[in-house]
Amino acid sequence: MRLTVIGLNYRPELTGIAVYTTGLAERLASDRGNSVHVIAGYPHYPEWRVHAGFTGLSRTDESAGVTVKRLRHYIPSRPRLINRLAMEIQFGLRAAFSSWDRPEVLLLVTPALFSAAIVSLRARLVGTRTCIWVQDIYSLGVSESGAGGRIAALALRRVERAVLGSASTIVVIHERFKRYLVAELGIEADRVEVVRNWCHIEDAPGNRVETRRARGWGPDDIIVLHAGNMGMKQGLENVVAASRIAESRGSRVRFVLLGDGNQRPALQAEGGNSHLEFLRPLPEDEFRATLAAADVLLLNERPGLTEMSVPSKLTSYFQSGLPVIAATDRSSITAEELAVAGAGLRVDAAAPDALVEAAERLGLDAKASHAYGVAGRRFAADILGVGPAITRFQAILERLAPRQREERDDRAPIVPPPPVRGF
Repeated sequence: MRLTVIGLNYRPELTGIAVYTTGLAERLASDRGNSVHVIAGYPHYPEWRVHAGFTGLSRTDESAGVTVKRLRHYIPSRPRLINRLAMEIQFGLRAAFSSWDRPEVLLLVTPALFSAAIVSLRARLVGTRTCIWVQDIYSLGVSESGAGGRIAALALRRVERAVLGSASTIVVIHERFKRYLVAELGIEADRVEVVRNWCHIEDAPGNRVETRRARGWGPDDIIVLHAGNMGMKQGLENVVAASRIAESRGSRVRFVLLGDGNQRPALQAEGGNSHLEFLRPLPEDEFRATLAAADVLLLNERPGLTEMSVPSKLTSYFQSGLPVIAATDRSSITAEELAVAGAGLRVDAAAPDALVEAAERLGLDAKASHAYGVAGRRFAADILGVGPAITRFQAILERLAPRQREERDDRAPIVPPPPVRGF
């Protein structure tokens, strides 16, 4: 099968959607023998600046059997709805006018929705079947966060309905996403498939005691670590407030925020106490060792986020074998995932006192913490395995490819327009 994948985010980005787009592309190529061509943006997430060493307007690399063409695009230093749309539109235009390597199937990753919208127009013109992989739901993100107001949310909902409605097949990462697409956007249920994101973090190298000593974490400290993006939807002001409470109580709890994002400078300016630590993004081995050296892993969400996303960090959290605290609304997807996995405790979003109390409870109850960690690992093995996910994705894409071959037998070959110079 000849497959082209178009998505804004790709390795060497280490968090968010990039790890899944990269993992799928590489495994479809190396494990399944497909010809895989990727068109991606320049790496920039979660720092919101181009990674060092990525220069020029475009570049092409070979990695793990995948040809990766990167296209430079605008990157907002302080992302908001309007400038993120500008970034997606520019990337979408460049991707639409690039060579696609004559795919039998085109896989579009959203976010970025507006990039997918532009690219899908060309796909329809040249008759290429498309599968859209939905990692986040845009319209819900705007309505739940209040970022653009009601009019913006309604407009995005219409765009989302049109873009997803144009796809041959849609893949979502959670059953609740499918219910929303069918009930609220009017997408036919038989066109929506569910493939869960998988665990992509292997067991940590090194020694936990040595890692804690190197980090300056004492044997009696209860280390509560949040890993990943520091953006608006994470609502990490709650963690800053919890660290102040822990300090005032003389608690053993210490909070560690590992990662980067557009809210990090504001959080650092607001923080500054002995129970709060910031760590920059780490190389993969060091990241895994640091994650494993914590006592509790934290997922924090701002109030009101219930349906828009399934936090990708949960897959690595469950695999770690550590207990998880989710500071989130009771009705959120995150709360549902944690309850089904039986992997930890939920506290209300924006309730720093409750967060400190839950951390102390887990830190002082080794038996319960161990049981939560074991349950998380079991859920990861049973539900979030990479092998079954790739097998299912392969089958979904193959259902599109043979029909494409049969149709092309009866008509002249489709010749895509040549790439426009300068894009």
